[in-house]
Amino acid sequence: MPLRIEDYGLIGDCESAALVGRDGSIDWFCAPRFDSAAAFAALLGTPEHGRWLIAPATVVRHLRRQYREGTLILETEFETANGTVRLLDFMAPRTQYPEIVRIVEGVAGSVPMHTELIIRFDYGSALPWVRRIHDREVLSAIAGPDALFLKSPVSLRGKDFHTVADFSIAAGQRIPFHMAWAPSHLPPPDIGDALTALDETQRWWTEWSSRCTYEGEYRDLVLRSLITLKALAYAPTGGLVAAVTTSLPEKIGGVRNWDYRYCWLRDATFTLYALMVGGYIEEAKAWREWLLRAVAGNPAQASIMYGVGGERRLNELTLDWLPGYEGSRPVRQGNAAHAQFQLDVYGEVMDSLYLSHRYGLEPNPHAWAVQRALIQFVESAWQQPDEGLWEVRGPRRHFTHSKVMAWVAIDRAVKSVEKLGMHGPLDRWRALRAQIHAEVCAKGYDPAQKSFVQFYGGKTLDASLLMIPLVGFLPATDARVLGTVAAIEKTLVHDGFVARYTPIQDVDGLPPGEAPFLACTFWLADNLALQGRYDEAREVFERVAGVRNDLGLLSEEYDPSSKRQLGNFPQAFSHVGLINTARNLSKNGGPAHRRQHD
Repeated sequence: MPLRIEDYGLIGDCESAALVGRDGSIDWFCAPRFDSAAAFAALLGTPEHGRWLIAPATVVRHLRRQYREGTLILETEFETANGTVRLLDFMAPRTQYPEIVRIVEGVAGSVPMHTELIIRFDYGSALPWVRRIHDREVLSAIAGPDALFLKSPVSLRGKDFHTVADFSIAAGQRIPFHMAWAPSHLPPPDIGDALTALDETQRWWTEWSSRCTYEGEYRDLVLRSLITLKALAYAPTGGLVAAVTTSLPEKIGGVRNWDYRYCWLRDATFTLYALMVGGYIEEAKAWREWLLRAVAGNPAQASIMYGVGGERRLNELTLDWLPGYEGSRPVRQGNAAHAQFQLDVYGEVMDSLYLSHRYGLEPNPHAWAVQRALIQFVESAWQQPDEGLWEVRGPRRHFTHSKVMAWVAIDRAVKSVEKLGMHGPLDRWRALRAQIHAEVCAKGYDPAQKSFVQFYGGKTLDASLLMIPLVGFLPATDARVLGTVAAIEKTLVHDGFVARYTPIQDVDGLPPGEAPFLACTFWLADNLALQGRYDEAREVFERVAGVRNDLGLLSEEYDPSSKRQLGNFPQAFSHVGLINTARNLSKNGGPAHRRQHD
């Protein structure tokens, strides 16, 4: 039986990442970038599709794991009848190529250990050629463009196209395993000392964490989420991926399995808030600069998501040789939603750029020219139907949230002129802002239900409607907002968690079935806080925070019935929601309050 999604921990070097299971296995490793081919793909297949196990060879009586404080160094401690052993897993700060370091430490007694390495490149499809180099001290595995090199004092041997070893670890001993990826056509990298790498990694993360300025409630939760966001950021460009995985299902055995190893524009504003709340101005600036580069060009050709370098072609294909996580197929590489028209992202971009200028980031001299072009496009396109926030694969519709975000785009343009001294046709933009607002209130609101609805003329609800007060479209205490929140609480809240919407095939083009969405549940807490219902808001927040795994990580969704996390992991949007809602619950208010009154 495969591990549950929440049984994994994240390690990374801010350019690539791996997932480590609580059993001592690495079942997912994408190198040299988040979206590159995986060398270990057991998460989506079987061990034969690639994994790396280091674990006691005898029965484990007790297991505990944690991150070293303020770092992404994972410690897993196994207690057996023979003694106790600790496994340290981390990725060293990037110098040239990604490196995974695993150090086995003897804590008590003498514990027999077993390691099994199954390297399969190209998502488990390519069997490498394995040999020894450097006077047999380093194991080399090469297939096509990829090569992995493993250095360890343990005597490794080949067995049935696996690399295995049995060894013992006594109290006080340390045995390192140091792996590096490199392009196969270049000379092998110089693999350094694993213990030195541990010290360097400890110093790097400790220094980064010490820069956190957040001192409000739930600080430990917020810091762990900030560390997770840092690990999801692609350092060379500033882009932030939604998750490090692809195709982890929204429903076990279902088809809603998407590739999230890309950067979504709609994450922009919330991400900026989260980083700035933590005091990470340089990271916020890098994200803004990535954003400006990504959307540069013809606004009509702007995509909803990009690769970490700003790539636009994210063509989707299925990897049919992988059975998928717990039989959830298809496994996808790429995301066809990149070609969709989603009006809301223009509002997110405008909002984030306005925010960055308004709250402390040094102005970018070229940003306003880009924003003017985006607004010009919104002026001509806001009345068109789109695929909406949730990237439905059914017909385009006039989604209420999309129109609200078109209003946000124009509103932030108006405020940029009024408050930031920018130049633009203020009277025209004010008139358009009023026109969009009036239309949304007339066509997106159903008086019979006393609630806004998912799309014009529809009756269904959508958690994206919770954004109406969060972006400042209407006050949280407006009767229409109060009615909408009440209707969502009645219809979309299941066991205390909020579903995105009620899936209807003629709306989203897919068979129904998904778990409640964690980010939406944070939005509900934000609304309750804005309404002054702080005790209820805190209860909702702590409920979501309570489903983090033992390492403080959240995926995209949570299924209350099976009590397990679902969807891609760890999910940036969930951790961004945690950070911002924690701030919204503080006495001084947070992002939701600012957007209401700014």
